[in-house]
Amino acid sequence: MTQPLLLPPPFPLEEYQARLSALRGIMAERRVDLLIINQFEHMDYFCGYAPIAAMYQAVLVPIESEPVAVIRSLDASAFNESSWLTSYVEYVDDDNPIEVVAATIRTRGYKSATIGVERDSYFLTVNRALEFEHLLPDATFVDFSSVMWEMRQVKSSLEIACLQVAAEICDRAAAAGFEAARPGVSEREVFVAMTSEAWRSGADNAQVAVVASGPRSGILHAPLGGRTLAEGDILHVEPVPFVHGYTSRMMRPKSIGAPTDQQRRTAETMVRIQDEQFPAMKPGADAKEVDRIVREGMLSAQMRDNYTNITGYTLGLKHPPRTTDFTRVFRASSDWKLQENQVFHMYTWADGMAFSETIVVTPEGGKRLTRMERKLFY
Repeated sequence: MTQPLLLPPPFPLEEYQARLSALRGIMAERRVDLLIINQFEHMDYFCGYAPIAAMYQAVLVPIESEPVAVIRSLDASAFNESSWLTSYVEYVDDDNPIEVVAATIRTRGYKSATIGVERDSYFLTVNRALEFEHLLPDATFVDFSSVMWEMRQVKSSLEIACLQVAAEICDRAAAAGFEAARPGVSEREVFVAMTSEAWRSGADNAQVAVVASGPRSGILHAPLGGRTLAEGDILHVEPVPFVHGYTSRMMRPKSIGAPTDQQRRTAETMVRIQDEQFPAMKPGADAKEVDRIVREGMLSAQMRDNYTNITGYTLGLKHPPRTTDFTRVFRASSDWKLQENQVFHMYTWADGMAFSETIVVTPEGGKRLTRMERKLFY
């Protein structure tokens, strides 16, 4: 039986405090007295706790004193187990969470403060934002969108360790799926093999893979189906395991039976073009130039008639409902430069086959965290 991987240790208090100090520096620059954090990734990043979305929960970060969480009473035990914070307010299910947050703000002396809000948060709905403004009429609300997404771009050594383990789980899960994949086997059996392997190896999420085959193999975000694999099919797999909330990803194709010469050439060409992209991923590189290598390479090789999708995007700490982080993406119009220790999912696809890797930016170029052989399996 596969042995679980050695998981990275929990983040130490010092790392959380350093993150909070950096956040307060930005708050000071923007003259924000109090910040309401409710996007799950940011709650996890700064306080170590990510709730479920059944009811609204938040963390209030003052410019100086200790942050306070406002949490559902049912989740108090989970909060105490995972968070380093010691100050929190509970509410019961009969309460209105927005009213509890507003009351907490008033009792802490911030009813007339300048309050930062995440207007790009999935959990600050229009109704909730209007309710805050109604309950706190003397406060000044300012937009704090994108700030914390940007702060999380460059990864610490422990964050990269989480992504490294997740990448190793990708390798194991894909190998298990390919071993199970043969004529007469359903997509669901492949999915079971990948999921079981990922869980045994240490993945902490439930939906750990995308599987599609035959005429659906080019649907990169295909829902789980029930096709039975047949000779001549291309099987597409994309493991997406999470470790401590950090996700790595990888895509590989397998031919059920011997591939055609055209399929071999297509796969080899895609791998060759993408292999030219990774060394260019150095600190200071222009994102659009990194993107151009794959975009123009695929078009020049006539792998695609057009190339309208991006060629890569941010990886890191991730929680539902948002399954991908497009804070940084690689496209023809990208206007940003790469930084050391950013991590990306870089991908390309054509003719029902896709190849992708989890890549960390280093001074020597992009380093693969996913290590599975880059080829069309069969």
